[in-house]
Amino acid sequence: MGTHRHRCEVAVLERTSTTARYARGFAAAVVAVATLVLAAHAGPARAAGERPAEQAHQVQQVTRPLSE
Repeated sequence: MGTHRHRCEVAVLERTSTTARYARGFAAAVVAVATLVLAAHAGPARAAGERPAEQAHQVQQVTRPLSE
């Protein structure tokens, strides 16, 4: 097949310092808490341009029996 050989290379990960690991963990925790806080304060999405009374009217139309 040719002279090119495929060889399996294993990446050797260097050991990170304890400070770097804690810093990454702390940063991930801050991002997680910020995401949860923002999600908790986000209200339910509303349809653009519709009022709740119009939405209730639409639901009533859908739930009427088809025999009428």
